[in-house]
Amino acid sequence: MPSKTKPLSKVELAAFESKRDLAAELLQSVREMKAGQVSIVSSPVIEARKKTGLSQSQFAVLLGVSVRTLQGWEQGRKQPSGAARTLLAIASTNPRAVLAVASK
Repeated sequence: MPSKTKPLSKVELAAFESKRDLAAELLQSVREMKAGQVSIVSSPVIEARKKTGLSQSQFAVLLGVSVRTLQGWEQGRKQPSGAARTLLAIASTNPRAVLAVASK
């Protein structure tokens, strides 16, 4: 289980941000991408959404959640609850069924 860290205060965050060199960070990211040193992250939630062919906003409406919540699931920051997990499993295995229900 990851350790929980205390969020930075506004002063600490400002001090951290003031020391960053965003241009250098961006350049380093581009170098890593060109060198193939990046990995594409995928999740079951992304796969389920892609199988339906819906955008994030459309899929969020279909599931009855906010786009922000869906993004949290897709990025692995949050985990869907029981009912949402069931809908996601159905969307993944039978996207047509989910789309058929959504069109009614």
